[in-house]
Amino acid sequence: MAHPSPGDAVRVEMTKWGDRPHWEFAATYLGRDDHGDWLGIPAGTRMTRPGATYVAETKQVGLVPPPGPDDARGWLATFHDVGGPLRVYVDITTPPRWDGAVVRAVDLDLDVVCGPTGRIWIDDEDEFAEHRVRYGYPEEVTRGALSSCGRVHAAVVDEAAPYDGSATRWLTRLGDLLDG
Repeated sequence: MAHPSPGDAVRVEMTKWGDRPHWEFAATYLGRDDHGDWLGIPAGTRMTRPGATYVAETKQVGLVPPPGPDDARGWLATFHDVGGPLRVYVDITTPPRWDGAVVRAVDLDLDVVCGPTGRIWIDDEDEFAEHRVRYGYPEEVTRGALSSCGRVHAAVVDEAAPYDGSATRWLTRLGDLLDG
């Protein structure tokens, strides 16, 4: 299958290092802009991983970084609609790869989070420190994760694109799709 087109069903399949299963969920391909590929995640979407299920409380849009150097692509971002439990949640990952209608990445533990009040923090630094030793993350993977985390954190703090409200247009597009 070629790259998805707007309205196509897509899946996000994340693993942990060592090909251990992690979060998986269905989404709708919304389109692409300079920031990457945007995915629609309606309220009620079930996200599952071994031992856990999360049901999206509000609609969300996901962002897959655009093609480019791998050292700038180690993340997957999710932007929650107003009233959601968070504003922004960014998983630090290996560079995501499209395989037809499936986007795949390895979650590298670190997360950049912007809570509902605007507080911004890096989550799971302890998990990253433990897992990089336990699972033997290669040095280049460790460096890439730390570099991506630093860049994403700075962009979220500075409200730099795409953390500048760019997701609003895509949340509106998802709402129109759901209403239409």
